[in-house]
Amino acid sequence: MSRNVVEVINRQRRRSMDCAYWRRFAERALDAIGLEGAVATVVFVSDRTIKRLNRQFRGRDAATDVLSFPMAEDPVDRRPEEPLGDVVVSVERAAEQAAEHGLSFEREVAQLILHGLLHLCGYDHETDDGEMNRLELRLRRRLRV
Repeated sequence: MSRNVVEVINRQRRRSMDCAYWRRFAERALDAIGLEGAVATVVFVSDRTIKRLNRQFRGRDAATDVLSFPMAEDPVDRRPEEPLGDVVVSVERAAEQAAEHGLSFEREVAQLILHGLLHLCGYDHETDDGEMNRLELRLRRRLRV
């Protein structure tokens, strides 16, 4: 089995992030999804940055928790050697949501990364009749997040 590779970049200063830990988690998540040899990037950002990205790419002038930017026009037709793309996580939103949902910060971030990776693979919870949500719940159990 070829190894999945994830680069993790911390572009925010409010909270220290263990990039090596999150790299290992994202690589395990890609394994659990069933990918081999996939390449992706996870970027931790501030609310201000994710709000700007959300406005620029989705036309929504609000901070969100996670955004996914697939490299392929249609992730389902992605060539195996082509990188999956980028998952961008707002560390501030993750901390707020963790408190709201009674979860640890780490568990919330793990769920957001998994969610973003599934979007990079072509899943879309807004159009798929619950397929992505069901898969995400199974993977959360498998990954213990």
